Order: sequence, then C-alpha cells, then structure tokens
Amino acid sequence: MPSLNGLRAFEATARHLSMKHAAEELCVTPSAVSQLLKGLESDLGTSLFRRDNRAIALTEAAQALLPPVRNAFRLIADAAERVRGDPHGGLLTVSVAPFFAESWLVPRLGDFHTRHPGLDLRIIAATTLANLTSGEADVAIRHGLGSYRGMVSDLLMAPPVIPVAAPVLLDRLGHPADAGALVDWPKIHDADRGGWAKWFASQRVDDPGSVRGPSFDDPALLRTAVLAGQGAGLLPAPLVESYIEDGRLVAVGAQALLEGFAYYLVVPRSNVGRANISAFRSWILQAVSDERRA
Repeated sequence: MPSLNGLRAFEATARHLSMKHAAEELCVTPSAVSQLLKGLESDLGTSLFRRDNRAIALTEAAQALLPPVRNAFRLIADAAERVRGDPHGGLLTVSVAPFFAESWLVPRLGDFHTRHPGLDLRIIAATTLANLTSGEADVAIRHGLGSYRGMVSDLLMAPPVIPVAAPVLLDRLGHPADAGALVDWPKIHDADRGGWAKWFASQRVDDPGSVRGPSFDDPALLRTAVLAGQGAGLLPAPLVESYIEDGRLVAVGAQALLEGFAYYLVVPRSNVGRANISAFRSWILQAVSDERRA
C-alpha cells in the first residue's frame, strides 16, 4: 500500500516538475522528497520520473497515476474546508509532529483554551505531510530549516540532539573513545539523513562516514529502533533524558545544536492575518518566549 506521504510528494513534484519546489510547498527538505519518491516507486514497482541531468519528466506510469491522486487530494481538501468552518473562530486544524505534540504542545493546551475559550483546536499528530496550501491544515509545526515558499515561519525551539545507543550495542562494540569512533558504527538516521553529518561537523570530525542504515521521519520511531539495538541514533535530548537516567539508553557522544534545524510554526502567508490563526500564533510564540526567560 503506497504511503500517503509518498503520494503527496509525488503529486507536488509532478505539479512543479521540481523536487526543490515540491519540498518548499510541503515544508520539508528536497532530500526528504527524494526519499519519499524512491519509497513510492519501490512500493509500486515502477519508475515515476525520468531524470535527465537536473530536469525531470513524468513516465507513462506517472501520467496514469497523477489524475486519481489529484482527485483524491482534492476531495480531502474539500472535506477539510467544510470542517474548518468560520475563519474567525470555531475550529483550527494544527498539523504537528507526534514528538512535539506529546512532549510540548498537548500539556499546554489547557492554557490555550483558558485564553481562547471560543476556539477549538483539531490536532493532527502524525508524520503525514499536511498540505497547507490546499487547506488540509491551517497551520503546521515542522522540524527543518524553516524556509518554505509562500509560508511565514516562526522559530519555536531548537532542542540539542545527543547520540545514544542501547546497552546491547555497547556490549558488542564497546564504548566509543571519541566522536570519530562513531563513524564506523551502524547508525539510524532522520528522514533527511543529514543529522549525523552535521553532528560530526560540530565535533570537528571531517569524515561523517556512510549514510547507510534505516531512517525514520518521527523521532519516537527512531528512538524505538535505537532501543532495539539496531544502531546509534541522534535524538532530541529531552526525548531521551529519562531513558539515559534509567539506563535503557547510553549517551555515546556530546550534545550539540545542529545549525539551522529547529521546530518552526508554519503558516501560509495569505492566511497569516486570519483571526483564529493569529490567536494561535500569538499564544504559542508567547508561551515559547516565557519558557525561554524562565
């Protein structure tokens, strides 16, 4: 069964004939779009794009697939528009990564509802890429570089990451003597597969090693793979703090802030002035600011 993320990446890439522009629309990186397209092609057992230097074109299979995919997303957008209701109140749909929803947003929703009792939030906590342009969600909280075409991005927070591994892996490989020793370790990656290279650069290790290994677009799933001993993984420090304290995971390197990677509130530029969006945006930015000062 093809993934919804893969189909969305396919539709956006087919419309722009550019993975870069598709990534900007979906608020992810071009590398993430490329990985999603490869996964979709693998699921379908056929190629969807012909790649010639920097240009891409649709194959016959892609031309047959595109109309029903577009129609399906149009139906989703129409349904979302009916649910959305009054733009000045009522319901606001927020697409958010599960880790951020669980660890930060949900515990603070009581304060939001106290301040805005007339506005209900519909939280979509999933790794599925909600298309803000078509109205599947009103706002999104994304982890990435924060530069998305047609969107206003507000920096929320950039938690440090830390490399961790399960004790069973250390029993087999020993504790790394330094950051460079991790180059040859089996590693688990984020969806963009760029985190480890940035971490090694922060530790002044010139060769980041291979990018082989499984990748996950949700930190919680990545953590599960690390716990299973499949490799070392880079994870947000708050997500693994309790696991390190009780010994389920072991820190195998130093915490680091990866330049540019952070959580952003993303809003379509054309909708940033809507009353309900403005209320949520003001609330979350104030909440983040208050916690930074605390």
